[in-house]
Amino acid sequence: MKVLRYLLEKEFKQIKRDRFLPKIIFIIPVLQLVILPFAANFEMRNIHIGIIDNDHSVYSQRLTEKIRSSGYFRLSDISFGYENGLVSIENDKSDILIEIPVNFEKDLGKEGKVQVLITANAINGTKGGLGSSYLSTIIQDFNSELGYGIHMTGGITSKNLYNPHLNYKNYMVPGIMVFLLTLIGGFLSALNIVSEKEKGTIEQINVTPLSKSLFLLSKLIPFWVIGFILLTIGIIIAWLIYGLIPAGSFGTIYLFAAIYLIAFTGFGLAISSISSNQQQAMFTAFFFIIIFALMSGLFTPVSSMPEWAQTLTLFNPLRYFIDVMRMVYLKGSRLADLSVHFFAICLFAVFFNILAIIGYRKSN
Repeated sequence: MKVLRYLLEKEFKQIKRDRFLPKIIFIIPVLQLVILPFAANFEMRNIHIGIIDNDHSVYSQRLTEKIRSSGYFRLSDISFGYENGLVSIENDKSDILIEIPVNFEKDLGKEGKVQVLITANAINGTKGGLGSSYLSTIIQDFNSELGYGIHMTGGITSKNLYNPHLNYKNYMVPGIMVFLLTLIGGFLSALNIVSEKEKGTIEQINVTPLSKSLFLLSKLIPFWVIGFILLTIGIIIAWLIYGLIPAGSFGTIYLFAAIYLIAFTGFGLAISSISSNQQQAMFTAFFFIIIFALMSGLFTPVSSMPEWAQTLTLFNPLRYFIDVMRMVYLKGSRLADLSVHFFAICLFAVFFNILAIIGYRKSN
């Protein structure tokens, strides 16, 4: 432990002496968290819809078929009652529900209008808002085809769960906080060991009886601590600027962050161990992190990706932690609800750090 303390003292002094690194660590991530949530807006496809048909008439079947053939929706559930349909949203099986009332065909033919209930899972505000908008337009077109004008529009009632105001920033901010932790864990740790190779200080360490695991641990802990500080700053910014407070537990967030930072710091150290110079390490880390980010669901929902891409996201640690942050922040999910995500992130942490230990060789 005494040796580890000296090594940690060396690492923190190196970070402190660098005039440029502290600015990168704190200023740039904060600016990204302030700017990026305002920058994205996307059209949605493959929105999972659950249909509750209480009428089972010709008109209700025609409306169902029109929704399915629109190209925007994928039928995920057919329920026999609103409560059963709501379960499919709570289990993330459906993104939107449409409930067709009893006597739908009769009331439409008699009065020219009828109330249709649309319920959207608004954790993803864009997906919920656009999905509801698409569905409303389809219903209007269906209504016009029947010759009833636009009377049906006033009868559409929408209910947005988890994100009532369809605020897309509420969906983006938790994901961006994860991305910033990824940059700290991945990029900076990837440059750490290789920078000592270029300075020549690694040779002095290699001739000591210091074990590889203890050396890499001394490299991991500083970025683990910095990551916690940045996460705390991100949570404060989310509260001050966006009014966003987790519906779930802060303890759950920090527990997942602790393991996730170990995973991605190990990832960066693995790259640094096998790289010959900082340029090589930087571009290797950049290549992987960009792919992780684009296939994580940060900007585009995983369900909107091709099936082969959805399969690849299962091997993406960024996807799991983004899901966790959004579920804790907007849905109030607890650790028991996130057991699969917890197990997956733990596996990534073990894998990347074993890779770092194997990749680091105490020789020139």
